[in-house]
Amino acid sequence: MSDLRALARRPLRTVMAYDPGPSLRELEARYGVRDLVKLNWNEDLFGLLPGVGEAVADELRNASLYPEQAYSDFREMVAAFIGAEPAMVLPAHGIQALVLSTVAVFVNPGDRVVLPQPTYGLYRQACEAAGAVVVRVPTNGYRLDLEAMATAVEGAKLVFVCDPNNPTGDALTAGEWSAFLEELPQGCLAVVDEAYADYMAPTDRVRRVDDVAAGRPVVVLRTFSKLFGIAGLRLGFAVIHQDLLPCFDAVHEPFNVNRLALAAGRACLSDLDAVEARRRQVVGARQGFAAAISRLGVASWPSQANFVLAAPGDDDVAWYEGLLRRRFLVRPGSEFGLPGHLRITIGPEELMADVASAMAELRDELTPTR
Repeated sequence: MSDLRALARRPLRTVMAYDPGPSLRELEARYGVRDLVKLNWNEDLFGLLPGVGEAVADELRNASLYPEQAYSDFREMVAAFIGAEPAMVLPAHGIQALVLSTVAVFVNPGDRVVLPQPTYGLYRQACEAAGAVVVRVPTNGYRLDLEAMATAVEGAKLVFVCDPNNPTGDALTAGEWSAFLEELPQGCLAVVDEAYADYMAPTDRVRRVDDVAAGRPVVVLRTFSKLFGIAGLRLGFAVIHQDLLPCFDAVHEPFNVNRLALAAGRACLSDLDAVEARRRQVVGARQGFAAAISRLGVASWPSQANFVLAAPGDDDVAWYEGLLRRRFLVRPGSEFGLPGHLRITIGPEELMADVASAMAELRDELTPTR
């Protein structure tokens, strides 16, 4: 039998794929539990925003038609929401698709790409699959080390910036971003993943739309999977300079977002007061949970996202398994190169109170008797 894998492009023969972890069914069977509560993927746990379900159901009647007009309507609503021109908005089925298409547009085999470490793992996978030389720059504690990243980008084609960063939840200031952008050498483009930026107060967010409009080397990636709560429909968009649109169109499949996702996105943007109320609800639950675990002696880094990076002890796997046996599924920090940490998605206050109670039980269980 011939070696079919040898027919694949050389980088793909050895690249490590993004691993989302075992399924709920596998974990429930392995640990003998049922009805696990998912706190591991940073999904929205607060329910659909008003009008979203109805908009999706109503759009089903148009499922036999390509989403040409729906596509244009969505772009115009996004442009109004972020303060951009519609021609700068590129819809796609999630940030994952946008990461892959961005790499396809810019990266040639052998190009140098700079990533922080730790950060979202798909950047590495996409770049290595394209044959790039990936350089990882460790964070300075929990913060992106922009000074070291600015040094590392010399000769690089791309640098990825996740802001707020996943898994730390840390966010950049406008001053930090401006200084970093000034240091970018000619020929290097910054790809900024703002998946969690919607959880920040509008006055605290770095406004990168103006950088894009001015023709600076910046591409911004956004999603409806987090605060807007429609991860299962796969909807996101890039903010790119109009000169780049033909390049992205060449690697994107035409109308790659389905009508139901577009209808849901438009419904989300139709009630921005509800979106802001949801943001405040998440922030309140996050702050309350951080305070609750602090009273247990569990430290956490201040987060600007819908998760908390907690540091309960040296053995994060023991904490992960202990919480799993109590029906709470979190992400062990050792998966990110952060042993002794847990990344915990934030849900409603009542749920987070239950998680904090489970952590109190587990702390007593794991603490040796004196």
